[in-house]
Amino acid sequence: MIRVFVSGCYDILHAGHVQFFTEARALGDHLTVCFASAEVLWIHKHRRSSLPDEHKRALIAALRVVDDVVVGTGLEEGIDFREHFLRLRPDILAVTEDDKYGPLKRALCAEVGAKYVVMPKTPPQFPPVSTTQIVRFIRAPEEAPLRVDFGGGWLDVPRLARAGAYIVNCAISPTVSLRDWPYERNAGLGGSGAWALLNGRDGIGSELDLGVGWQDPAVVAETGLCAWRSGPRPVLEVKSDGQLLRGRMALLWTGAPHDTPAMVDGARDYEAIARAGLTARNAVWNNDVSGLADAVRQSYAVQRAEGMCPLPGDPASGETMAGALAWKYCGGGFGGYAVYLFNDPAARDAACRLPGFRPIEPYVAAR
Repeated sequence: MIRVFVSGCYDILHAGHVQFFTEARALGDHLTVCFASAEVLWIHKHRRSSLPDEHKRALIAALRVVDDVVVGTGLEEGIDFREHFLRLRPDILAVTEDDKYGPLKRALCAEVGAKYVVMPKTPPQFPPVSTTQIVRFIRAPEEAPLRVDFGGGWLDVPRLARAGAYIVNCAISPTVSLRDWPYERNAGLGGSGAWALLNGRDGIGSELDLGVGWQDPAVVAETGLCAWRSGPRPVLEVKSDGQLLRGRMALLWTGAPHDTPAMVDGARDYEAIARAGLTARNAVWNNDVSGLADAVRQSYAVQRAEGMCPLPGDPASGETMAGALAWKYCGGGFGGYAVYLFNDPAARDAACRLPGFRPIEPYVAAR
């Protein structure tokens, strides 16, 4: 009989583990699986076990490809199974190609004359998933806000970042979920960041991989009215609950989606963008809605200079907007949503009776 031994955390069992067990079992006639005890997992992985050891043992033992299950309790990192291995003296220790403890395990195999076998990567039967991804998905919220930005947009893109500059934005409701998305898509409200958060992914990493900035997932996860320092990663300087904006914000759907990654290299006035960001940041510190409206007007002036169409309220559009303090395109502009700030709730509600307008509110999650 050829006895095969495998070890790992196997904290949240998934199809990738089962595939590995099946391929390892095919190397011989008997498979022993060792999983790290709750204590070992805590010491070396710094996380709690998903299940008590006895439950995890019963679950793994129920798999038809597994012949025996032992629990690794040794505190030597990478070979918590030493005691079991020396006692059972298996013929093969099977590991994956990304095993980090090869030298230690080869030396252990030499003590009993076992063969150290690196299992080749084979196409997964299902899309790969890791325990970390599963934990993130479990912890993912059921709903998330989107966001509007007031000043400093584009300065969250790492290669466009400026020392001493700021990005100011606000999380908004109604919220979205995987099943309910009451907004247009590709519309400048940070939907990709919210989608990543709802799916348990690292939203900031996802946005940076697209070549754009981090402000969407940062404020969607943080919530509130926030001022961030420009830089390669989000650094929150100040946050408020956004109550000064309650009853004063509305969105206008322009009728066309937009593509932020395609616009990131466009020519624009970054000095003016930085000035708008500073104005907005000071307004957050001072709880000053008129200062925030000034920042929005500055941001809109930059957008118009880039060639974006005039929005209702702009004299160039020929459409008046009673009670509106300021307006600008959300995100990269050239389509998508525009955000409007109003004098008071009555003016906002009157505007929202017009086609294309809808009320929004600042959103702060309960912590």
